[in-house]
Amino acid sequence: MIPPNELEYRFMTMADVGAVTELERLSFSTPWPHDAFVNELTKNPNARYVVAIHQNRIVAYCGMWIIIDEAHITNVAVHPLYRGKKIGLSLMIKMMNVARMFHAKSMTLEVRPSNTVARNMYTKLGFREHGVRKRYYSDNNEDAIIMWVTL
Repeated sequence: MIPPNELEYRFMTMADVGAVTELERLSFSTPWPHDAFVNELTKNPNARYVVAIHQNRIVAYCGMWIIIDEAHITNVAVHPLYRGKKIGLSLMIKMMNVARMFHAKSMTLEVRPSNTVARNMYTKLGFREHGVRKRYYSDNNEDAIIMWVTL
């Protein structure tokens, strides 16, 4: 575990897009392209992205859309070398606080049934399963579990 005082959290900027795109590539079989993050930051008024920084390096990030009073997590990733250090948990807590700051009353996300580490973390944060999106993930047609939490 990295001590909390060694991590910095801040809103993502355009200068972070390259590092976040690389983190995407390291984390997902179908990563979002560079332009998707540029569009999120420049054209989507509902988007909020936060990065976690350790020793001047982006080690994790999370994005969400806040629409009226609901926050939808779009993506979350922790650098492979930094996994298992509770960074994902602390980042999600930050995102829940940001969602509250923007007056969201609930938060939702989709997660792969095979991603037991993430599912356990979300459950620890109070998320509960509320449905399935069949064949949601295009890389292998895996379903997605829909999870919700009241903020």
